[in-house]
This record gives sequence, structure tokens and C-alpha cells, in this order.
Amino acid sequence: MIWMLLTLFYGVVKGLREIVKKKSLEKSTVMEVLFFYTLIGFVMLLPDVGEVSVVEPSLMLMVALKSFVIFVAWICSFKAIKEIPVSLYGLLDLSRVIFSMLLGVFLLKEVLSPARIVGMCLVAAGLLALRFEDKVHLKLYGAKAQSEEKAVKEKTDAGAPNKGRMWVFVLMSFASAFLNAVSGTMDKILTKDIKPADLQFWYMLFLTLFYAVYILISRTHMDWKKTVKNYWIWILSFIFILADRALFMANQIPDSKVTVMTLIKQSGCIVTIIGGRLVFKEKGIGYKLLCAAVIIAGIMTGIL
Repeated sequence: MIWMLLTLFYGVVKGLREIVKKKSLEKSTVMEVLFFYTLIGFVMLLPDVGEVSVVEPSLMLMVALKSFVIFVAWICSFKAIKEIPVSLYGLLDLSRVIFSMLLGVFLLKEVLSPARIVGMCLVAAGLLALRFEDKVHLKLYGAKAQSEEKAVKEKTDAGAPNKGRMWVFVLMSFASAFLNAVSGTMDKILTKDIKPADLQFWYMLFLTLFYAVYILISRTHMDWKKTVKNYWIWILSFIFILADRALFMANQIPDSKVTVMTLIKQSGCIVTIIGGRLVFKEKGIGYKLLCAAVIIAGIMTGIL
């Protein structure tokens, strides 16, 4: 079906986006990336402003609420992805499958078939297996693993997160996943009455305003000149606008279901894990791919 292909495209681009996010954060702060990311994305939509319709006040309020949900979600996700391995973040983000399915069932009254229940359990099992990554790696590689871990610790600077702080960023990843699930459910509701192009325009306008107000109130320091030269932010904005338009179009198709779409979106985790290895030279990719295989099996079970 068309809506499945559009959602698959979104999922793959989403996986690529996580890699680009981390690269952009190497040169700029979280708030610098967030503000310019949304601003550039909004500017890309301005050529279509003549075709944008004004929606009803009640719907506009819902769009503003959706934008605020994403405003908080992105702060959590960007802070997390800056501090933890991108491959780990990509897997933690898969928890939105569970959140989205529950929201789809209770709010949109979608039917959770036995196959989707099994699929959700497999996804949960894959996520749970991540907790044992360190123990499995140590058991398989023994002294070599300990030696590698010691070498990594020696190279880690004082600003890197320790295990105590790491859990804060893990919780931020889960918070982002939950809020993104809420946003995805709102997309399905809003696209019944608002065209995808209209929704994207107003949503990006509100989001840009939220970040601008936050920067002004918090008096966050911004290195404008350096940030504008960070080409990763420009790439990030382009692929975000492209992927989101595909997702909004998929949501508008009456036959599309949030529970199934959420499963398909998670195909991007493979891109994130492989990118973590190729781009950032992260370790333990084999075990993460095994966890991802269990999660993808759950996705396929839920779809079929």
C-alpha cells in the first residue's frame, strides 16, 4: 500500500537523521542546532505560503499543542543523542512502538490483533535485551573486553557522562519516544481535517516561535555565525522536511493505521546502528544488530 511505502521512506530517513543530528552537535550546541534546524525547515516551506489555508481556531490550538509536544521532545532527544552512542539511542527510540500502539488502541480505537500483540512483545523483548549488552560483551570477549573498556575510559574526557548521568540521558530518550508517540497520534487526528502541507507549515511556524521564545527568556548564548556555517544543520533540515511531508501524506490516507505505521517507522534503527559503526566507530554493534533483528521481527509480525 502507498501509505506503508511512505511510512517506510520516513523510517529510513529518520534513521539517517539521527546520524546527521549527532554530527551537527559536534560543531554546535543543542539549542543552536534546534533553533536553526527548525528555522531553516520553516524557511524551506515559505515558497508554498500562498497555498497555505487558515484553519479553524480549535484546530490551530491543537497544532500549537502538537508543536509544543515536539518542542519538549526534541530538547530531550538532542540532549540524549549528544551524550550517548547513536546506535544505543536508535534502539531506545524504538520504545515509541509500545507507546504509539497503546495510544492508537485507547484513543483511536484501533484493533490490536494477536499478531500485533506478538509483534509488540518482540519489540519489548529486543529493547529489554539492551540492558544486558555490557554483560554479554564481557562474557564473549573476556579480558579483551575489559582492556577495551579501560582504554575507552582513559580516553574519555571529564565532560563525558558517567554511568549515573547516562541514565538521565536514557530517561530523556524514553521521554522523547513517548512525546513523539503522542505527536504521531495527533497527526492522525489532525490530518482528517487539515491538508498535510497546511499542517506542516503551521506546525513548523509554531515550533520555530517556541524555540525563539525559549532562547530569549533563558538568554541562551548563540554563536550565530558559526552555527550558520554548520552544513550538517542544513542537511538535517532538508531531510526532515522531506520525511515529514511523506509521513503527513501517509496519515491522511484513510486506511492507514497508527499502530502499523509506528512499527514500520522503526525500520530506521538498522540505519542508525550501521551508521554508528561506520561513522562514529561505536563498539558492540553485533549485539545491537541482534537486538534490532528481534525488534524488526516484531515489526514484520505486527504488519503481516
